[in-house]
Amino acid sequence: MLSVFQQIGSDLFQSGLNNSHSGNISVRFGDRIIITRRGSMLGHLQEGDLIETGLDKNDSNITLASTEIRVHRAIYKRTPALAIVHAHPPHAIALSLVEDEIMPVDSEGSYLLHKIPVVYAEHTIGSQEIEQALPEVLSEYRAVMIRGHGSFAVGMLPEEAFQLTTSLEHSCRILVLTRSLGYGHNDARTTGW
Repeated sequence: MLSVFQQIGSDLFQSGLNNSHSGNISVRFGDRIIITRRGSMLGHLQEGDLIETGLDKNDSNITLASTEIRVHRAIYKRTPALAIVHAHPPHAIALSLVEDEIMPVDSEGSYLLHKIPVVYAEHTIGSQEIEQALPEVLSEYRAVMIRGHGSFAVGMLPEEAFQLTTSLEHSCRILVLTRSLGYGHNDARTTGW
């Protein structure tokens, strides 16, 4: 399991989808969760950076778990997800500040993501607002943006959640580039791009 977390964490960091200490990764197995440690460096994960704790109950490891542990637990309890990747993709964050939903115009993004809802919350990091809102949205969509904060993507495997995260940022980069060329929100679709 460590090698999977290390590869995804390293790829997230090297791709610029997280800064040195942002984001988190988790997997669920039965009534247990493995989640990255609070303040860990996803680009350089070590064995001590993976924290195992209960899905429902706290144990002695809970104080080391990511500040997003409550959000991960809520998603696991109310969706079929078995893996979650939370990242801070810059183009997606920028679009989340000006859009209520992100509609990919590229083929891959349209196929994999269809639409990415943008959730607003007054308190964005590990808050009860996010804990309550995300499971409902992630029951219908596989990726969501929290306005001005970051993305949460879910899958059956960590690699799937990672793929959705990278596809989200790739689609948002294409949207930003398309708009920089003078095309509006829907122009790229109507002109056959």
